[in-house]
Amino acid sequence: MEHAFPECQKCKTGILVPLSDYGREGSSILYKAWVCTNPDCGFSLRIDNGDVSIGKPIEQSFK
Repeated sequence: MEHAFPECQKCKTGILVPLSDYGREGSSILYKAWVCTNPDCGFSLRIDNGDVSIGKPIEQSFK
């Protein structure tokens, strides 16, 4: 199965890829964030507690 992810509309060179996470009670949250693969772009779209944020840096969590 091949996936076709969308082109980044900000830089037009990167691809938006989905990131998943786990909720507070351990349930999986598919596609919690979408980030651009171009490191110079930095575009991200993220959902936190029902709020959508755009451009917030995506960082590694050490929880």
